Amino acid sequence: MKNTVLSKLRNLDAYPKVNEDFFTRSLSGGIITLVSSLAILLLVFSEFRLYLHTATETKLLVDTSRGETLRINFDVTFPAIPCSILSVDAMDISGEQHLDIKHDIIKKRINTNGDVIESKPDGIGAPKIEKPLQRHGGRLEQNETYCGSCFGAEQSDDDCCNSCEEVRDAYRRKGWAMTNADLIDQCKREGFFERIKEQEGEGCNVQGSLEVNRVAGNFHFAPGKTFHQSNIFFDDLMSVHKDSYNISHRINRLAFGEYFPGVVNPLDGGHWTHETSNGMYQYFIKVVPTIYTDIRGRTVNSNQYSVTEHFKDLEYISPNSQPGVFFYYDFSPIKVTFKEEHSSFLHFITNICAVIGGIFTVAGIIDTFVYHGQRRMKKKMEIGKFR
Repeated sequence: MKNTVLSKLRNLDAYPKVNEDFFTRSLSGGIITLVSSLAILLLVFSEFRLYLHTATETKLLVDTSRGETLRINFDVTFPAIPCSILSVDAMDISGEQHLDIKHDIIKKRINTNGDVIESKPDGIGAPKIEKPLQRHGGRLEQNETYCGSCFGAEQSDDDCCNSCEEVRDAYRRKGWAMTNADLIDQCKREGFFERIKEQEGEGCNVQGSLEVNRVAGNFHFAPGKTFHQSNIFFDDLMSVHKDSYNISHRINRLAFGEYFPGVVNPLDGGHWTHETSNGMYQYFIKVVPTIYTDIRGRTVNSNQYSVTEHFKDLEYISPNSQPGVFFYYDFSPIKVTFKEEHSSFLHFITNICAVIGGIFTVAGIIDTFVYHGQRRMKKKMEIGKFR
């Protein structure tokens, strides 16, 4: 019984052995074996590199996130607008406004060659004020608490404006322009206009970040502080208003969220040169939410974006429109996910087996054709000799 089972198993052998006495080795077979072995080594090494290499899988999903905030990182250079009059404003469709933002923003004064003259966080470095004018009209005396006048822009009897910046803010809340800034005590003693004149001819590099709601909105860089009146945005520096502002600019970096491998920010390194008398340069940006997961499972929630550009010549549109560089952004309803993955070990083994088996099979077929071809040619040559 046992011998019968072993005999049946022997009959199932798909790899019958040939006695070595019947082997015939040839030069062509040796060459084909060498070439096929080198091909196997090359392809196995290639498969091993592919196994170690991470592949990125991309998926598109509907973005269901809500109630989140967005961090916008920027680095923009204005070669012809001084830092003293350049402001950063942001607003969105929900009605939230942030005018003349100073938090997390650094301004660098630059000369005509692009060299940095001075660098400091915005809003820092105001001069010390001695004996300022009180709201009631007298000068600040010892043991008195300073409460400066808002020059008619107070919202209540207890309001105080102790700096030129606070007076400008009070005027802006009223929707007034500072046409009489040279008469305002705080601005005169802080040297506000002297500072503007001192920086005339300079440029400004503005870099920092904004934290905004995750809804459609815009942020912009403009000369002077913006105020809103009758659905129109005005420049508050009308007393020092020029006929035109050169809004030439270079975007060194603009990113919506954190960096992740492979991200491309299309505006990075972009440059635009002012050619007309006055204008508004607009960027319309479509932000695409993106989630990137690396091979270690670390996740980065960020964004990609596409952009179109448009220049509006204010001379032919509206004399009250504000010049500047405006970035209008909106969000795509589609979210993109990138996930780094290794191919499975079983997939790697399968590919290795396919490489080895495939090359051996093809090499065997080639060797058979070459061997039998040589034999036939040899026979024909021998028949020719006998004739």
